[in-house]
Amino acid sequence: MKRSDSKSKECTLNAEDGYVRMFLRGRPVTMHIPDDLRGSYSLDQKVALPDRKLKLQWVYGYRGRDCRCNLYLLPTGEIVYFNASVVVLYNVEEQQQRHYLGHNDDVKCLAIHPDMVTIATGQVAGTSKDGKALPPHVRVWDSVSLNTLHIIGMGVFDRAVTCVAFSKSNGGANLCAVDDANDHILSVWDWQKEKQLAEVKCSNDSVLGAAFHPMESNLIVTCGKSHINFWTMEGSTLTKRQGLFEKHEKPKYVLCVAFAENGDAITGDSSGNIYIWAKGGNRISHAVPGAHEGGIFSLCVLKDGTLVSGGGKDRKVVHWDHEYHKQGEVEVPEAFGPVRCLTEGKQEELFVGTTRNAILQGSFSRELTPIVQGHTDELWGLDVHPSMEQFVTCGQDKQVHLWDTTTHQPLWSKAIEDPARSAGFHPSGAVLAVGTMTGRWVVLDTETRDLVSVHTDGNEIISNVKYSPDGAYLAVASHDNFVYIYSVTDNGRKYSRVGKCSGHSSFVTHLDWSTDSQFIVTNSGDYEILYWEASSGKHITSMDAVRNLEWATSTCVLGFSVFGIWPDGADGTDLNAVCRSHDGALLASADDFGKVHLFSSPCSQPRAPSHQYGGHSSHVTNVAFLHDDSHLISTGGKDTSVLQWMLA
Repeated sequence: MKRSDSKSKECTLNAEDGYVRMFLRGRPVTMHIPDDLRGSYSLDQKVALPDRKLKLQWVYGYRGRDCRCNLYLLPTGEIVYFNASVVVLYNVEEQQQRHYLGHNDDVKCLAIHPDMVTIATGQVAGTSKDGKALPPHVRVWDSVSLNTLHIIGMGVFDRAVTCVAFSKSNGGANLCAVDDANDHILSVWDWQKEKQLAEVKCSNDSVLGAAFHPMESNLIVTCGKSHINFWTMEGSTLTKRQGLFEKHEKPKYVLCVAFAENGDAITGDSSGNIYIWAKGGNRISHAVPGAHEGGIFSLCVLKDGTLVSGGGKDRKVVHWDHEYHKQGEVEVPEAFGPVRCLTEGKQEELFVGTTRNAILQGSFSRELTPIVQGHTDELWGLDVHPSMEQFVTCGQDKQVHLWDTTTHQPLWSKAIEDPARSAGFHPSGAVLAVGTMTGRWVVLDTETRDLVSVHTDGNEIISNVKYSPDGAYLAVASHDNFVYIYSVTDNGRKYSRVGKCSGHSSFVTHLDWSTDSQFIVTNSGDYEILYWEASSGKHITSMDAVRNLEWATSTCVLGFSVFGIWPDGADGTDLNAVCRSHDGALLASADDFGKVHLFSSPCSQPRAPSHQYGGHSSHVTNVAFLHDDSHLISTGGKDTSVLQWMLA
């Protein structure tokens, strides 16, 4: 009996007037039942789980903006790196990706064992849906089978694991890690026994790198803000010797450390100097002052013993011989930003990760070309092409990318003047509209990416730009509580404002068109559902006029056909987006806990069951099925990632 009591508080059916009422944060949300269901509808019916499932197929982007040492080449021919909570193994030649999905929040660091098969990755502290803390930890896993071998440091690390490394000389038996606690604790582990051997306060300041010496298994070098420390481990104690800069310029940050063939340590710093620290000592034996203009973010010793360094401000990748004389250089194109990480490829090839979340491939004899690209700031705008294997994304980084889902590369990228928030294709596919954070919205030619039209409505976020199914209207929804309606002529090239929908008392969040292009339904920040006549912008108050309408899309998170997607006790902001498949059988939703859910559609029973999928690490901001329902695209907010899922 108790269950039905609690349930009746949450969801009520008024059969006489034909509506269901649910509550979000104590506010009633009333949803009207179509006439053909009124006689048979009951709250107790069960929605089945969908028989389809999602499988992650592709991760767009790379986390270079705030992580380092996170790009390596494996003997399998795959490069390994991470984005959001996914570790990606990408075979560039075969255009295949595999994914390690063991983490439940942002991955921050990555290390490869000397066996070149075992991988360690460290993650940040997260929170689960029910508010439980997910502790930061290191996962050790097999890069061939993708099986997790060991989980290290649950309950030991604080905030995040920022550095991880395997020992090199004793068969790789040890692993060291640095966390993001105030004292930045350096700990050493026997990873196979999952046992901590030693720990020590590393530095009050941020630690940016940690590595075992290649020949001495008890020697660890750490570097970071105004320090380089040489640690010796004896038993369970770690003893520190600070690196002495003596007559050399002491940099603000020592950014990276690598080791020469003879065991010398090599550092790159924020002042652009390369310093060589003679093996076993803590003094500089050789200096290359001003090797780069601006900081040196990465150092990589090649198999032939020569050195490659990667510059921040100058975006240069420089090759140095054994005596540290410059041999050659190549520059990262400005659009891709400073170098973040370098790794050696086959023959004379290099892979370069950048702070603008791209990975490039090339060598000193040929230029660097991008093989991975992504957004660099929060991402909300997404729409799929009406008839082709393409989708558009736009974000607060002011970038609009048109992606090809088969090559996983942008067909084009365009910088616009304002941070972007929403996108929508015209039904012809000839143009697409982009809404920004400033009230401005622009129309771009899909083929040439030329600016076709620029308009401003209000000065707040444009949360939605959506064309009517017949292409004759464009609805522009704003955080100023209004929806602006434009008539569209000349195949999406001419716009004139015909109406303004006013009646919401909060910002407009979602919007759908009726299949006949006559009506609009909207949701708002205070959980209202309102209906409008498109041609005039008139608010429709008679529910009998709208309860039987068919909707061309289903992106409103509040409505009779979707309310089952709301979980128990949900806060009204827990769901950011929903999308119905074109065949009408599935609903995908995007939540605030990094999950993409797949439901059966329609979803008109409380708390419907769903398949759920991790991969994003922060809130998932948007979801969209490709025109043929073969794939689902999802976008991440703070993780800036785009994930492509196959429908299986």
